[in-house]
Amino acid sequence: MLAVLSLSAGRDEAAAEGYGPFPVRNFQPIQLLVLGMPGDRAAVLKKGALDVRIELADTSTVFNDRTGTTTATMKFDQVRSGLFLRYGLTDRFEVGIEVPTLYRYQGILGGAINQTERLTSGLAPARRALEKTDFAYNLTRNGQTQFSGGDRDLGLGDTTLFSKYQMLLEGEHRPAVSLRLAVKAPTGDSGRFFGSGHTDLGAGLAVEKKVAAHWVLYGNVNGILPTGSIAGLGLQPVVSGLVAAEYLWSPAASFEVQFDYYSSPFHGTGSPVLDQGVTEVVAGFNYRLRNNLLWQVYGVENVDFIRGAAADFTLSTVMTYRFSD
Repeated sequence: MLAVLSLSAGRDEAAAEGYGPFPVRNFQPIQLLVLGMPGDRAAVLKKGALDVRIELADTSTVFNDRTGTTTATMKFDQVRSGLFLRYGLTDRFEVGIEVPTLYRYQGILGGAINQTERLTSGLAPARRALEKTDFAYNLTRNGQTQFSGGDRDLGLGDTTLFSKYQMLLEGEHRPAVSLRLAVKAPTGDSGRFFGSGHTDLGAGLAVEKKVAAHWVLYGNVNGILPTGSIAGLGLQPVVSGLVAAEYLWSPAASFEVQFDYYSSPFHGTGSPVLDQGVTEVVAGFNYRLRNNLLWQVYGVENVDFIRGAAADFTLSTVMTYRFSD
């Protein structure tokens, strides 16, 4: 979860505090149906402060997998737009709510990705096989359709309630540590695969520590308990985590890189698209347009420590406005 300074904060304080990890989650369209706890810092909002965050993330996905009785043919972009509100109830405890919408379409990232792959490692086999396909979203098992969707599908996603309690304040030789809790409510249309149709629960820890004049380190670890099933497939607990380093370039700007890991909520299906976890690298910048207005841009690229499940690439922009007492 991102933080910006209050109207009364000075520019030097902004640089010293940092902005925290990017609010990345597992954007793979099927695994996204389960609760995700986005990247968050340990620091909490001051009492009475309200953050309003608008996030727009465009994820390009391409799979052309035929494993045993499972066939996954997917080529589309999914835009996840989220409205996130969080409020400081006390100086150590904050609550929040996020309401997302999802939009699937042919996409705008494919052309740039194709050119980049051709100039570097070569066009990925899945992209080469589906090069003449504009849109595809179909996953079948044993001849039965498990997941599908149409071009220009738009729908409300599942709503998530968050809370965070700062257990330990940062000191000279100790990091700040916070406990995070989350509950996902099934507000999305599960029949069109915009939601899971069930409630999920999550808990995690967020850690941060300033280690030099211009560097802040962050860490998250989360455990998620999905309930029910999705498309008739059983679910298992999920583990996710990240490590991030932020360089405070100036009082108004910083650059950041982070590594994320997500285990899969599915198991035993025989399809890597469902069963495999995801490892990704994230890079981007934070820029404070005003004392109470933060702009962020980041990109998410899959890395092949685990193969077969990650979305291809995500590009996101985020705006956060803070109201303070």
